[in-house]
Amino acid sequence: MWAQEYNKPNDKATFMNTLTTCVNKVVKDGYTDSFKVTRQGLYSPSKDRHYAPEDITVVNFYRFEGESDPGDEMIMYVIETTDGLKGTLIDAYGPYADEHVNKFMGQVETCPKDANPGSNKSE
Repeated sequence: MWAQEYNKPNDKATFMNTLTTCVNKVVKDGYTDSFKVTRQGLYSPSKDRHYAPEDITVVNFYRFEGESDPGDEMIMYVIETTDGLKGTLIDAYGPYADEHVNKFMGQVETCPKDANPGSNKSE
């Protein structure tokens, strides 16, 4: 189920224009875990558990671009797991994206906003 609050990607509203502000917003909404991608899958430090692509749903994602440096491009995925854990996964976007995160997120059932939000479109 898609959260109604998160249905407009990259909304330029002033309260959501930085990664920090966006993280703070979703944390207030209960997305408190900071996921990582490992060889075993999506890792939750708080639960010390790994999740397979079929065990997660991308509720939303947000892209952030630096004003002048392509190295400042980031993407934040807002994620829920099948056992109810809520959190975020943050990665570089574009040429600096982590290939393991891209590969894992490419296997996840897609968010309706974008067929593959983490893909590197330049390849």
